[in-house]
Amino acid sequence: MSSRRDFVKTSATAAAVVATAAMIPGAVGCAPKDDGKLTIGAIGLNGMGFSDLQAFLRQPNVECVALCDVDQAVLNKRAGQVEEKTGKKPELFTDFRKLLERKDIEAVIIGTPDHWHSAIMIEACKAGKHVYVEKPMARTIYEAFQMEKAARKYDRVVQVGQWQRSDPHWNDAFAFVQSGKLGKVRTVKVWCYESWLMPPGPVPDEATPDGVDYEMWLGPAPDRKFNRNRFHFNFRWFWDYAGGLMTDWGVHLLDMALAGMKAEFPKSAMSSGGKLAFLESPIETPDTQQVIYEFEGFNVIWDHAMGIGMGDWGRDHGVAFIGNNGTLVADRGGWEVHPEVSDKGPLVEEVPRTKGTGQGLDLNVKNFIECVKTNNRNTNASPTIGRAVATMAHMGNIAIRTGRKIYWDSATESFKNDPDANQMIKPNYRAPWQLTDF
Repeated sequence: MSSRRDFVKTSATAAAVVATAAMIPGAVGCAPKDDGKLTIGAIGLNGMGFSDLQAFLRQPNVECVALCDVDQAVLNKRAGQVEEKTGKKPELFTDFRKLLERKDIEAVIIGTPDHWHSAIMIEACKAGKHVYVEKPMARTIYEAFQMEKAARKYDRVVQVGQWQRSDPHWNDAFAFVQSGKLGKVRTVKVWCYESWLMPPGPVPDEATPDGVDYEMWLGPAPDRKFNRNRFHFNFRWFWDYAGGLMTDWGVHLLDMALAGMKAEFPKSAMSSGGKLAFLESPIETPDTQQVIYEFEGFNVIWDHAMGIGMGDWGRDHGVAFIGNNGTLVADRGGWEVHPEVSDKGPLVEEVPRTKGTGQGLDLNVKNFIECVKTNNRNTNASPTIGRAVATMAHMGNIAIRTGRKIYWDSATESFKNDPDANQMIKPNYRAPWQLTDF
C-alpha cells in the first residue's frame, strides 16, 4: 500500500498531468501577467513544502523567485535544487514577511509546521498573494475559521494541500456511494496504521544548531528550549505545534468520509486511546486512538496506530463506506466494492479493484494554478473544505483530551455547554505575534 513516504517519493518524479475538474469563473482578483507565467514563492521547505514546490515546477509557466526557511541548511539545499532544475537561483529569506514584500510574487506555498499556517496565510492574503497551504489548514479550530474568512475578505484563491480531492478515483468512488447502490450507509470506517511512523526516543535539550532561527521557528508557539524531537518532522507529535496522526493523515482520510457522505460538521465526538505502546517516547499526541463521530443518520469511526502496518481489509490506510447492500473500500491506490450476499445472491454488483492515478498532488497544484488564472475561488480543496475537516480532526483530539463526549454547535462555532472544550478551540499566541480576528 502507498504510504505518505511512498507517495512523496513517487510524486517527486511523476510527470505533470491534466486536471479533469471544470473551471468556473469567479470574482475578479489578481490578473495574470501578460506572459502567462505564475510567479511563486515558497515558505517552509523541509518536507511537504518542498514536495509541493516540486509539483509546481512540474507545471508549465511557473517560476519560483523566492524561498523562505528558518533553517539555513535547508534553505541552501533547496535553493541549489531549484537552481539545478530551473537554471535560476531564487532570492532567499529567513523571515516570511520579507518574502511577502516582493510585488512580483503572485502566489505562495506554505509548508511550515501547523502552528504557523494561519498567521502566514492571513498575512499572504493581506499582501495580495494567492495561497497554497499545507494541511491541516490550521492548528486550531478557531484559526481555520479565520483563514476561511481571510480568503473571502481579501478575495484570494486558496487551495489546501488535501490533494486526494483532486485524484479522480476518489470521485469515482464517491459517485458509487452516492448512487444508492450500497443501500443505507450507516457506518464509515476510516483508519491509518503506519508501521514506518515510529515515535522518537528521548533526547536532552541542547543549544540551537548554527543557522537555525529558532525564535522564528517557534513564532506564536510557547517558548521552549530547543530539542531535536520537537523540530522538523517530529513537530507533529507535540500539542504546541500540531495534533499528531489525527490531524496529519486524519485530515486526508476523514476528508474522504466527508466528501463521500456530502457532510460537513459532526454533531458530536467521543474518543479513547493515548500513549499505549511507546511509553518511553516524549511525544504528547496519542500513538493509538479511536474516535466515534456522530452525524445525522450515520457514524464515522476513526482508528489509528503508530508502528503497526496492518489495518482493516489488509490495508495500512483506507476509508470503508459500509451499506446494507455492500461495502466500498477506498485508499490512495484505488477502490472496490464487496457485496453483501443473501439467499438470492449478491445485493450489489461486485466491483473489482479500480486503480487510482497516483497523481493527486500534481492534479491539486494544476487545479490551483488554473483557478488563479481564471480568478476562480472554488478550488478543489477550498478553505471551506479545509476548515470543515480540520474542525472534525481537532474535535477528535479535544474529545480525548477532555475525556468526554463533546457536542458541536455550528451556529456559535463552539461546543455546547463545555468550557473546557471551548478553551481548546482558540490558541494563545506568544508575543509579539497576535491572533487575527475577523
